[in-house]
Amino acid sequence: MKDAEPLDRPTAEEYASWFKVLADATRIQVVSLLARCGRAMTVGEIVAAVGVSQSTVSAHLKQLAEVGFVRVERVGTAGYFRINESCVTCFPSAADVVMGRPAPVPPGPEACEE
Repeated sequence: MKDAEPLDRPTAEEYASWFKVLADATRIQVVSLLARCGRAMTVGEIVAAVGVSQSTVSAHLKQLAEVGFVRVERVGTAGYFRINESCVTCFPSAADVVMGRPAPVPPGPEACEE
């Protein structure tokens, strides 16, 4: 049996912040919608697709933006939200990490902050 070591603390904390933000079904729906849509969407479009209130969607988008999963583009007073494509490669597979497979090496915080 080889010596097993946990993920280093900073990496574990980063992954935990990602998983924590995704520990809500509505946020999963929003991320999935934006990823599958392939274009920036308004809050109104997201509200119509997900079926929850504008204030709820806005609060979820704020949390998703804080960890870098979602980006906002301002056009006048309107905000258009899109998935942060660079984070798709940063986000590790939960199954891989939990099952002891090597975690992907994140490219660095700047990659998820574009």
